Formats: sequence, C-alpha cells, structure tokens
Amino acid sequence: MSRISTVDPTAVDNQVTEIFAEIHTAFGRIPNLFKTYAHHPPLLEANWYKVKRVMMEGVLPRKVKESIAVLVSKDNSCSYCIAAHEGALQSIGISSEEINIIETDLDRADFTDKEKALIKLARKANSSPLQVTDEELGAARTAGATDAELVEAMGVMEVFTAFNKFLDTLQVELG
Repeated sequence: MSRISTVDPTAVDNQVTEIFAEIHTAFGRIPNLFKTYAHHPPLLEANWYKVKRVMMEGVLPRKVKESIAVLVSKDNSCSYCIAAHEGALQSIGISSEEINIIETDLDRADFTDKEKALIKLARKANSSPLQVTDEELGAARTAGATDAELVEAMGVMEVFTAFNKFLDTLQVELG
C-alpha cells in the first residue's frame, strides 16, 4: 500500500494541469509517479522535463533506453519501474521472450555491440559506480560509442536510479 496519496488530476492548478496534459499526451494516461510528484509542482515540472529530454530525445534508440530502465530497476528491485518499462518495451513491439533475454542474457539480445556495451556500462554504473574501469569505458568506445552516447546512457541510468528510490521509499503503486 502506498505511503502517500496521489494528486487528483481534476483538483490541480493551471501549471500542473498543463504538465499533466503533456504527460497524458505522451503516455495516454498519467502514471502515479507523476501524480505523486504533483504534491510539489516544481519537482513534477523538473522531472517531467528530464523524462522528456532523456527518454524521448537523443540518439540512442528507445529500446536501448527502456532496457536500461528495466535493468537498472531490476538491480534496484523497483517493481513499479520494472513493470512500467517492460510494458514500454512491449508497446514498441519487443516480445516477452526478448525481454526475458535482455534481462537474463544480454549478450544474446538483439542489440549492436555498441548498444550492449552502453547497457552494461549503465548497469554497472548504477550498482558500482566507483568500480567502472577505464577498460569498460574503452570497450564502449571501441564498440563505437561517442561521448554523447555515453552521457545519454548514464542519464537514463541516473533518472531511473532516482525514480526507483523515490517510488520505493513512498511505496507508490503502479497505476
């Protein structure tokens, strides 16, 4: 059970109404993550902006970003984000079987060597940031990753590390 209420979308000020409208357009609904952030509208605005810029823009394919979101969330045991982003992968045509391969044997998944290196790097940065080696960064670069792609992958990891902790602390329910 959630430790905090969500904000009723019909009982918000104009600023939140505009943000909720954008979120609804993007997702077809307003996830409870954002309804919870709406208790503090500046945080809602900042996090929605970050989601738009990190997850909906950039050069990395959505499949790579959603896979980073799922794997980081699995490593952090955030059931909300695991379910939400497995669903996002399915919404872009990734089968349950392929999602299972991504989660259990990334080397067999349908990604380029560069994409696999970036996903592995983001996952390690989440769990052991001070243990990421120059060789691991070098492997991503050797596979073709640019500095911009490295930063983008780390940005996805950063967003979900924060969301995982926020959602789990407040025990926000998927919805």
